[in-house]
Amino acid sequence: MSQTRAEAPDPKAAWTEHEWAYDRPLIACRFDPQGRYVFCGSEDAAVERFQLSDGARVDLKGGHATWVRTFVFSADGDTVVSGGYDGKLTWWATAAETPEPQRSIAAHGTHWIRGLQASPDHSSFASGGNDLMVRLWNTASGDLLQEFSGHEKHVYSVCFNASGQHLYSGDLGGVIREWHVQSGKEVRSFDGSALHSFNSGQQVDFGGVRTLAISPDGKWLAAGGLHKASNPLGAVHEPLVLLIDLETGKVEKQLTADGITQGVLWRLCWLADGSLMGACGGGTGGFLLFWKANEEKDFHRFALPNLARDMDLHPDGVSVATVHHDRKVRITRLKTKPA
Repeated sequence: MSQTRAEAPDPKAAWTEHEWAYDRPLIACRFDPQGRYVFCGSEDAAVERFQLSDGARVDLKGGHATWVRTFVFSADGDTVVSGGYDGKLTWWATAAETPEPQRSIAAHGTHWIRGLQASPDHSSFASGGNDLMVRLWNTASGDLLQEFSGHEKHVYSVCFNASGQHLYSGDLGGVIREWHVQSGKEVRSFDGSALHSFNSGQQVDFGGVRTLAISPDGKWLAAGGLHKASNPLGAVHEPLVLLIDLETGKVEKQLTADGITQGVLWRLCWLADGSLMGACGGGTGGFLLFWKANEEKDFHRFALPNLARDMDLHPDGVSVATVHHDRKVRITRLKTKPA
């Protein structure tokens, strides 16, 4: 698992290679760029680092006051930045034997940070949160580089295009905005309203753009979450992906997974073969779901042992980390199991 060249995936041959336990339910995971570790966030204030070679765990403490939701890395992978529901960004040395916070800033005040995404060269990264703001940060120094203002509801997800010149952000209301990174100006917006519902009886907004991912060829912006939310407080809903053509700005396809009631997509990743992988979790359990861009129904689903809350794709292109409510992180391989 140390190689960094992406292999051709085979979702139908998926099998779980490892599972490692923590003390609390896990809610976030990311591989470091060198593919040595998987970093996890949980329902406490610690960050957990699992070494992929043997599962050895190191807890990173003192950087947050509450749950840690997401991570980004420097280009060389030597630094990891964690984002938490306390509104803080905290810098750590990725491979330190006993990591301690190097820097911590109140990036979104006391509002939740829900999404982080590194620019293509990792020199900067974007954050989005419950203060309705998207911000751009210098990865090395932690300096604030740019602010993007315009969302009217909590910002759930952020994503750069391949050039790093444009940034996309999605919110609870299903609005997706495209920003010019250098100027901070909004370029256009996209209609992701199929991912949002308002229940007048329960008086709640529900759904939102939980995840964004641009296809390797730059044609599609995939926006994931849920729909058919007839009873939000009762967790009645199904997973949904919107495929937006970035040339026209229109939603061209809706990708679904029939029969997964209470399902929501927490993260989407494009695979090297151009197919799309999503991590789905909810009352009906956990799944890795797979779609082809030209087909609206999933062509394969891999059942996970427990509700999944996040997912990440290893640099090798075939190893997948998922984190679960049963307090475990699992590593699944999208290739034939060795005899």
